[in-house]
Amino acid sequence: MPRIHFQQQLAELKDKLLAMAALAQQAVESAVDAYLQRDKGLCKYVKQNETAINSAQRELDEMAYELLAKEQPMAIDLRFILAVIKINGDLERIGDQSMGIARRTKEILKAEEIDLPVDFAAMGEFAGRMIRSAVQALLEGDARLADSVREMDDEIDRMNRRAHADLLKLIQEKPRFTQQSMNGILVAKNLERIADHASNIATDVIFWIRGADVRHQLSMSMD
Repeated sequence: MPRIHFQQQLAELKDKLLAMAALAQQAVESAVDAYLQRDKGLCKYVKQNETAINSAQRELDEMAYELLAKEQPMAIDLRFILAVIKINGDLERIGDQSMGIARRTKEILKAEEIDLPVDFAAMGEFAGRMIRSAVQALLEGDARLADSVREMDDEIDRMNRRAHADLLKLIQEKPRFTQQSMNGILVAKNLERIADHASNIATDVIFWIRGADVRHQLSMSMD
């Protein structure tokens, strides 16, 4: 009977993590939309969302640490709880990065609206797809899907480097657009960091399923 209760608690922990992941995904989508549409109301929503994410993080951490202390789980159950704690932190930081985009948006509301040479919508969609795939890998216990998320990270790194180069070029050619361009550089960096956190989530899913720490494998293979 105690074992059944423990499995129910693990299932509840997973459900809470998935609910927090949904909040993080909403934060990213709303932040990107706020930036593209210059929408102050959406910025306020992102702030409210971040408050909810922070509250959910505290609740989830408390539950996970209590399970570790009371149940003293072994093997795959132990790895799952440890993975949840780490994933929880990455989801909270996705909320922080989304707030960064909202802050950038509020800074440019009074500036002249211009078309920057960066496809922020595509970057946002790509980062969002990485989060969705990482969460799906968690939901289905799919290490191969988690592997694919880690491989996607190189593409958004490339998008960020190109955005940085193109916006620096715009500053050189049209200095009057420096504020908008610098904000764009920071937004692209926020999206690249969001993708990094999605990759971290995928890494923790792999740790849970395979019992393998793959954090440095990609970087080592590139050396």
